[in-house]
Amino acid sequence: EVQLVESGGGLVQAGGSLRLSCAASGFTFDDYVIGWFRQAPGKEREGVSCISSSDGRTHYANSVKGRFTGYSDNAKNTVYLQMNSLKVEDTAVYYCAAGSTCLDRGMDYWGNGTLVTVSS
Repeated sequence: EVQLVESGGGLVQAGGSLRLSCAASGFTFDDYVIGWFRQAPGKEREGVSCISSSDGRTHYANSVKGRFTGYSDNAKNTVYLQMNSLKVEDTAVYYCAAGSTCLDRGMDYWGNGTLVTVSS
């Protein structure tokens, strides 16, 4: 059974930090691109970070560039999102997803999400 399980969300004050984890199982981790997405209340889901299949580099949404860092530990089948200097507008449910490309339509598997709430 393919599973992606996010953890690490919670309530944090603006300016603070959180680290999200995504534990993957049931498939060969190295065969998939795994990225982070988020969906704020009333907003469209957006990509946050992902390693490009074309150049192998990690790319970030402009809104989080310089504040968030996505990285993985392939031996542990786990991907992380380190979030620093959090803003109220970062409040969202954060999802990890696995698939063939970093685009959401290229993702085959999704976790259930973890809620990040940033208070002022």
